[in-house]
Amino acid sequence: MRSEALLLYFTLLQMAGAAFPEDSEPITISHGNYTKHYPVFVGHRPGRNNTQRHKLDIQLIVITNRTLYIAARDHIYTVDIETANTEEIFFNKKLTWKSRQPDVDTCRMKGKHKDECHNFIKVLLQQNDDTLFVCGTNAFNPSCRTYKTDTLDALGEEISGMARCPYDAKHANVALFADGKLYSATVTDFLAIDAVIYRSLGDSPTLRTVKHDSKWLKEPYFVQAVDYGDFIYFFFREIAMEYNSMGKVVFPRVARVCKNDRGGSQRVLEKQWTSFLKARLNCSIPGDSHFYFNILQAVTDVIRINGRDVVMATFSTPFNSIPGSAVCAYDMADIATAFTGRFKEQKSPESTWTPVPEEKVPKPRPGCCAGTPSAEKYKVSNEFPDDTLNFIKMHPLMDEAVPSIANRPWFLKTMVRYRLTRIAVDNTAGPYRNYTIVFLGSERGIILKFLAKISSGFLNDSLFLEELSIYNPEKCSIDGVDDKRIISMQIDSKSHSLFVAFTSCVVKVPLSRCERHGKCKKSCIASRDPYCGWVSEGACREITSTKWPFEQDVDQGNTDGLGDCQNSFVALNAFTGPIDSL
Repeated sequence: MRSEALLLYFTLLQMAGAAFPEDSEPITISHGNYTKHYPVFVGHRPGRNNTQRHKLDIQLIVITNRTLYIAARDHIYTVDIETANTEEIFFNKKLTWKSRQPDVDTCRMKGKHKDECHNFIKVLLQQNDDTLFVCGTNAFNPSCRTYKTDTLDALGEEISGMARCPYDAKHANVALFADGKLYSATVTDFLAIDAVIYRSLGDSPTLRTVKHDSKWLKEPYFVQAVDYGDFIYFFFREIAMEYNSMGKVVFPRVARVCKNDRGGSQRVLEKQWTSFLKARLNCSIPGDSHFYFNILQAVTDVIRINGRDVVMATFSTPFNSIPGSAVCAYDMADIATAFTGRFKEQKSPESTWTPVPEEKVPKPRPGCCAGTPSAEKYKVSNEFPDDTLNFIKMHPLMDEAVPSIANRPWFLKTMVRYRLTRIAVDNTAGPYRNYTIVFLGSERGIILKFLAKISSGFLNDSLFLEELSIYNPEKCSIDGVDDKRIISMQIDSKSHSLFVAFTSCVVKVPLSRCERHGKCKKSCIASRDPYCGWVSEGACREITSTKWPFEQDVDQGNTDGLGDCQNSFVALNAFTGPIDSL
């Protein structure tokens, strides 16, 4: 065991004596012997000899217009969600986009393995109602194309994918369209040295972060991009320059840029962001010495919960330490407040980082959007004075971290053999559409399902409803190799489904397993699952509306007077011990 793991272990033990929160246990558990009948996509065409398998190398999945798009190696598959109910899921259309042989030859000549010299689809966005924007690694020569949404026919010419798509399939990237412009975060070169947050296409100037400036970006791993208000927010993790005296310490970050940013003057920040700011995300267990979860893994889109706009994020401990994961929630108002606080600076290469005195901050305030009340004198960003532009170039980091809601993790999982790496949220769950259900995906093919509990208007607690093992080795294994890492998760409420992507398959998982409770009313009510209810026919059923009478008690799970029914379960073997103990 490495020294870092031992340090974490003893830290946890010390903090346990100071009320370190214990892991909660799920109400119900479903092992693979129960979930193995769920529909699976493995790339087959109906009627095809299913004994032949090839590597899909799935990169991401997207749901739009009742269609599931599966972006893989050299191919994009479409699946009609309404018909994906059989034991095996088949594609309706397949788009093939392979790298040209000259690109493959160049890729091999530069020392890459033949398996790396394919076209891995890393960007798939709905550009408008009729078109998809797609980018692939193209044998380490990234390219982008536009396709018709319905037919997958190509439109127009192929364009460069540089700064829009990574060169290597292993590199993380994010991208979104906002107001007709593409915002992307990736690396711009073969060696992955130049990381960038980039805007292109549309009618605004092309802008980027300052090149090779570790104050702006230091080996970032991009996780999510969000369009919210006047800004685009980017969530990522990176090496923290403010802690460079302690080696390569990784911090989670949120950065933002103004949508109306048009770059700086010809003297300062020309063709570069004038509004780029970043702040640390705090996901920690409070105490005499805070215990931090610093490895940001996944972030949701903005979710409206109880009148507040929030994002939820999964974090883990470092990869060379004992596995531990946490989920923290952040109010978008708190994120905005962090960017109005003090800036951070280092006065000399050897000195510690300290807050910038307010009297040294120029006007208009660096990082604000042109034309807003704090900068109404300046209609466009390239009119900002040099003092403001020079300051933001040297001071993109905020001093204060963004606090999580309730100043603690919303959920915690420690000392288990897997990390939580993906998150999907249904904030309109239940027949009244008034509950929030959170699904967490892991690197071991395990999904955790939670009810978000809200009191006094705050998202401040969780109820662990289910633990499911959903990786199907019989269908997803290739040449005896099981890659159980969950790559992507997408909820489709209309079909009551969670689509879960692995590198080799996509599994369609029902949002609930109400039938497991059979004719046991006590078990049905005690499950506290807003998707499930007890109906007059004497069974536990999925409840999609309030049209017919049903009983459930999601908030309390009160089963007083309902008696016991040990012999009424549909699947007793689904309740035998926690999955991570296997």
